[in-house]
Amino acid sequence: MLLVGGGIGGLAAALACGRSGRFASGGQGVHLLEQAAAFGEVGAGVQLGPNVTRLLHGWGLQQGLAQHAAFPERLEVRGAISSRLLASLPLGASLQARYGAPYATIARRDLHALLRQGVEALGGVRMELGTRVASAAPAGEQMLVHTLDGRDLQADCVVGADGVWSPLRRQMVGDGAPRVTGHLAYRAMVPQSALPQALRSQVVTAWLGPQFHAVQYPVRGGDWLNLVVIVRGSVAGDPSAWDHSANAGELRARLANAGSGLLDVVHAVDDWRLWALCDRAPVRGPQEMAVGRMALVGDAAHPMRPYLAQGAGMALEDAHQLSQSLLAHGANTVAGLADYAAARWQRCARVQKRAMRNGDVFHLQGPLRVARDASLGLLGSRLLDMPWLYGYRASTDASVKQGIE
Repeated sequence: MLLVGGGIGGLAAALACGRSGRFASGGQGVHLLEQAAAFGEVGAGVQLGPNVTRLLHGWGLQQGLAQHAAFPERLEVRGAISSRLLASLPLGASLQARYGAPYATIARRDLHALLRQGVEALGGVRMELGTRVASAAPAGEQMLVHTLDGRDLQADCVVGADGVWSPLRRQMVGDGAPRVTGHLAYRAMVPQSALPQALRSQVVTAWLGPQFHAVQYPVRGGDWLNLVVIVRGSVAGDPSAWDHSANAGELRARLANAGSGLLDVVHAVDDWRLWALCDRAPVRGPQEMAVGRMALVGDAAHPMRPYLAQGAGMALEDAHQLSQSLLAHGANTVAGLADYAAARWQRCARVQKRAMRNGDVFHLQGPLRVARDASLGLLGSRLLDMPWLYGYRASTDASVKQGIE
């Protein structure tokens, strides 16, 4: 197997497939190519529902997760204008008892390092930095991968984990560039010790406002606070650039009508980074996740808006399903990849659709915003808890599509 991309999805696939033993025989192991000269991740946070932490525990990363993540006791939804509590969902022991795994929040860099350490501890997975793939094409019962440094590599399958602007997706699916959503994400991560005591928090808080929303939660064992504010707008320059300069004053001006609960946090942070959010339409069929001996995972397959906090989660679910499908079909790699795509595409499409809908709901204005707030107050945790999402377990039989109904 040749994996293209050493981000969270690529490392998760390397770990899951390496652990399965599927590539330990026949002289073909797992070979991961990363175009960057060094592994690294940006300073942002990730929420991991029980559907995801269950996988990390199964991959032997429970201790590392416990050391680096935070485990908030509840989720709070508040009005960004009024600061009023609209609804809450117990997390912590309550959610763990319900789903058999905890709800965790972690810095992306820490999750990336945890996966990389898991891969390195395995042995048998070759990781190569500073290598960019130019093309991949079938060559009999192998795939021939040509790199920009002039090499030709062979593997029984190629898995693209090369992100939302994936060159391998362009080759396999041919559906053009991702769409620019018109939403901007301002992100910051700060030591809680640098904040006034009243602003420190050990819960997940979502602030819902007209045409914007914000989310904050603890990371790094609760010692740091991760913040993201989503507004409508565009950036100057290339939208594919992962990180743009951000102006704290501009963000504060955009949130001028927010209440003191959110504004106090925003005004306490001076260093913000800016991303233009891009996505694609929900997956339309298994052919967008695997064709022949080529497959896609994570953002290469199903980039989504961050309004369900499942982008990284879907990449990890992909990795697990990929390993199980290939293991179940033995030497028949084509059948294994087809099984993977059949088992995953509807689940991923559903998550993409729900994330898009959440974005619309989060940003409601006028009477619709009042109705939303009333519904949250009336139904509370019944709206926030999602058994179809958190209770999902990957299937080794594509005919059993758990979590799709």
